[in-house]
Amino acid sequence: MRLPYLYLLLMLQLSACLTMAQHKPKGMVKIPSGNLQDTFVEAFYMDKTPVTVQQYRQFVKKTAYKTVAERVGSASVYDFKAQKWVLRKGASWEYPLGKHFPKAAAKHPVTQVAWKDAQAYCRWANKRLPSVLEWEYAARNGQPNTQLYPWGNDLVVNHKYKANCWQGTFPSMNLMKDGFRFTSPVGFYGASAIGLSDLAGNVWEWTVDEIRVDGLIEKVQKGGSFMCEKTVCHGYQISGKTSASPESSLFHVGFRAVRTIE
Repeated sequence: MRLPYLYLLLMLQLSACLTMAQHKPKGMVKIPSGNLQDTFVEAFYMDKTPVTVQQYRQFVKKTAYKTVAERVGSASVYDFKAQKWVLRKGASWEYPLGKHFPKAAAKHPVTQVAWKDAQAYCRWANKRLPSVLEWEYAARNGQPNTQLYPWGNDLVVNHKYKANCWQGTFPSMNLMKDGFRFTSPVGFYGASAIGLSDLAGNVWEWTVDEIRVDGLIEKVQKGGSFMCEKTVCHGYQISGKTSASPESSLFHVGFRAVRTIE
């Protein structure tokens, strides 16, 4: 008995939908299309969290990739005692503070990865770095709002900090009211309305965009970090940003990836 044409068409459409559902990227959130700053943003997938040490380790094991810091033999760490940035020998994504300090925790965001290292991971994972527009659009939950943070306008909600940032007087005193001196586990402070975490504080995140600083090309970073104190650096608000050279490896900078929806 021949099946009616409409029934066959329905079954094909259902099969296509199931195939698409099965191929939804693991650990990513779909950001629907919309407008921000009078600019249309195409729908895309974004990592729920910054790339973790564990995820980056899998990439290194599969590819034997060597980061910029590993090839150079040092990376940038802020020396709070001396109150200045230093190039510390042996610092890398596995030992962000240096070889004489503990290894990076698996579920914390990977740091000491230069922009070029983030790009290498993205290529391996069939992803890419977000644009500043995409990053801010996702941080605003796909809505054209003007709130300071992904969750609203208050850093402390119900007596709890919503982000890993600096409390006290930078750089001499960190009260650690948020519970952490350096990085925190991804997702520790919960997710935004759209399902993303760590968009404020913890680590700065590389983007694909660039700016010219003193005649040199630098890559823009979004999100702020555990070093941000709002009277000095309110980088953890959605509109906050900074930049660094593509070769820079820093102990408070990581990244998250996105994927274009074909």
